[in-house]
Amino acid sequence: MALAYLGSNKTNPTSPMSSPPQLILTQDQLKKIAAYKAVEFVESGMVLGLGTGSTAKHAIDRIGHLLSQGKLTNIIGIPTSTKTHEQASSLNIPLSDLDTHPVLDLAIDGADEVDPDMNLVKGRGGSLLREKMIEGCCKKFIVIVDETKLVDYVGGSGLALPVEVVPFCWKFTAKKLECMFEEAGCVAKLRVCCENGEAYVTDNGNYVVDLFLKKCIGDLRAAGDKMMRVVGVVEHGMFVDMATTLIVAGEFGVTVRNKC
Repeated sequence: MALAYLGSNKTNPTSPMSSPPQLILTQDQLKKIAAYKAVEFVESGMVLGLGTGSTAKHAIDRIGHLLSQGKLTNIIGIPTSTKTHEQASSLNIPLSDLDTHPVLDLAIDGADEVDPDMNLVKGRGGSLLREKMIEGCCKKFIVIVDETKLVDYVGGSGLALPVEVVPFCWKFTAKKLECMFEEAGCVAKLRVCCENGEAYVTDNGNYVVDLFLKKCIGDLRAAGDKMMRVVGVVEHGMFVDMATTLIVAGEFGVTVRNKC
């Protein structure tokens, strides 16, 4: 993985006025730092919600490594996606489900956006329904991000706010959602696979309609309730008041923030 440094390479290293080059970490390295910090909260004997995505992957790798070393024992993982299930299985992390363990000690996952109140946008990886089910059952939900995921308001990145919908008459459902947030400049688009242009299908056999917003949609709970009243909507990607701890890796180190 390539690293970049601040400062000119023309500086004379023997000059008393020169300073050592400053290391700049890549986005993936920042994600890894945040993930490893989150795993410090994991204790032996815990039932863990295992998130999905590039940041959560680092946390799962770390948990698997600590288990193999015997530094963690008696861990049970509840995966939030088929992909996470495969990764955890390859690391010999014991797995179960919510039917067997309806209350989790801790969940660790990334987020696509985090607003100043620690509300999240999740689901750009397509696992929002299972993530919300599992992370809604945990005593502590740790969110791990790099600083690029911080936004002023939900939708503030200009990227997708995902909504999982049933395939039947998805255009009708998408139009309903678009009209609902018309004042926020909402545009609703069906998510498609890059490989073949076909509709993306979630682990639950559903489609994802991505909402692109130009303005804040206001009260998030009210907005979420409105979406859930649209027939055909399965779940939305706003995780409101769910995160208990936020770990952010950035240019000046790692910050840990707990929900008041």
